[in-house]
Amino acid sequence: MGNKRRVPIPEEELMAPGHRACAGCGSALCARLCMKALGKDTVVVMPTGCIEVVTTPYPETAWEVPWIHVAFENAAAVASGIERALKALGKEDVTVAVLAGDGGTVDIGFQALSGMIERGHNIVYICYDNEAYMNTGVQRSGATPYFAATTTTPPGKIWKGEMRPKKDIPKIIAAHGAPYVATACVSHPQDLIKKVKKAKEVEGPAYVHVLCPCPPGWGHDSSETIEIAKLAVETGMWVLYEIENGEFRITYRPKERKPVKEYLKRQKRFQHLSEDDIEKIQRMVDEQWKELEGKE
Repeated sequence: MGNKRRVPIPEEELMAPGHRACAGCGSALCARLCMKALGKDTVVVMPTGCIEVVTTPYPETAWEVPWIHVAFENAAAVASGIERALKALGKEDVTVAVLAGDGGTVDIGFQALSGMIERGHNIVYICYDNEAYMNTGVQRSGATPYFAATTTTPPGKIWKGEMRPKKDIPKIIAAHGAPYVATACVSHPQDLIKKVKKAKEVEGPAYVHVLCPCPPGWGHDSSETIEIAKLAVETGMWVLYEIENGEFRITYRPKERKPVKEYLKRQKRFQHLSEDDIEKIQRMVDEQWKELEGKE
């Protein structure tokens, strides 16, 4: 991502300051950047989750656009109804966007999301992925990475933490035939904004999956959120790519991938790992890169 490819970051703030997110919250930064890309003519649909909790303690709100809170399981279904209602009213210049956490996307809300994609609704669906149910006690979700410690996957003598690989939702959404699927990270704001803008312009369903470090859940200092996010990208733990009308493209390739150990050792949730455990994760990352590079 050289300077020539960077996009300007709009100054307008559509998620107002004064919300109650933790210092260094990657998900709050994600929501703020996404709104800069989506613009004021947007209706935001949000299921229960971290950002819903911290931005709308009744009777307050941090949203400067129409915003609706729905249940965990039906954000994509509600957004589908709003999109069709706006179309019936002739207001097709209004963007309908879902902003949901990993629990509301990869687990509880997946059925509605699958239906939304299958029916071809013109909606931007953004998943802010902090890799667990963070605001209710750091319980694992389907997006929790391999070997991560959570309150429901505590490491012990036998278990190493989460023993299932992270669910590959972007890949699953792409298999639905969505015209635009992308991954992004809060450490790369221009890339994130560029992808959300592109998702907004797509005719039909678009999906953007954003990695968002969580200081209390991941166990790092709040001042290190961006540094940790950058390490996720530079080590290959998180790959930035997009799939446009079926064409796959890696959008950022580190000059030389750093060892995953540099990323894992900075977080309390991986402190229990042995050198053998870390080597296993390194092999998984290497294999993933090999698979993704083979798609280009």
